[in-house]
Amino acid sequence: MKIRLAVALSAAFLASAAFDAGAAKQPRIEADAYQGRTEQDAAKVLLEHALAQAGKGSWERIAVGRVFYLGGHKPEGRAIFDAILGGKHEDSDIYRIARVYAEAGEWNLAKPMFDSYVESNPKDEKALAEVGAHYLLNGDRAGAERLFERSFAIAPEIWATVAAAGAYLKVAPQE
Repeated sequence: MKIRLAVALSAAFLASAAFDAGAAKQPRIEADAYQGRTEQDAAKVLLEHALAQAGKGSWERIAVGRVFYLGGHKPEGRAIFDAILGGKHEDSDIYRIARVYAEAGEWNLAKPMFDSYVESNPKDEKALAEVGAHYLLNGDRAGAERLFERSFAIAPEIWATVAAAGAYLKVAPQE
């Protein structure tokens, strides 16, 4: 029992030290980096810091790209997305980037990415319903209802049901 406790405490200490070491590597964001600047300049400085903080994390970089893209800096956001997709990436990265394009009202960019994700993940009931919701919101009710049917056949899951219901009321799925 004492050995288990000692091992657990040692592991917790090492994990804490590793976290502190990782946090120490991040440069501090000084207030003068963003205070007193225009909103555009403040945002760009903070996004540059966020991108450095993201490191190689694809979800984190997608979050930064999303703010660039939706904030009116599409080339910067697109460059982040293209860099992620140009390397080794997960299917979920495609899905998250498709969500950004859908949120931007760019169905022509979102749809092929959503379709690719659904093809690779045919049993993801929540995604099937969410993608179906986007189909419905973009005028393809038949396509949407096929995806809803597939989703509900896998498992009647609340988030899938809410996404489908919302689309009929012109409410986009919530991430």
